[in-house]
Amino acid sequence: MNNIHSGGSHMNHPGGGLLTRKEAAAYLGIAEMTLSIWKSTGRYNLPVVKVGRLVRYKKSDLDAFIDRRTTGGTQHLH
Repeated sequence: MNNIHSGGSHMNHPGGGLLTRKEAAAYLGIAEMTLSIWKSTGRYNLPVVKVGRLVRYKKSDLDAFIDRRTTGGTQHLH
């Protein structure tokens, strides 16, 4: 069975799914254009998923990016 969904985002699905560039930018608290610039210049190693001409971001990759960029303070174990 094919598990491809048409239209909309999978952001609300368990596990996060794929986010559009707009959703990923909102999640990171940055401008959508900033993600485009990072991708084209290679400024940060932020993986993307290419779906045809579309670019999507895995929530897990965004979370890993945030973790790599976090400095200072102490980490609390949950």
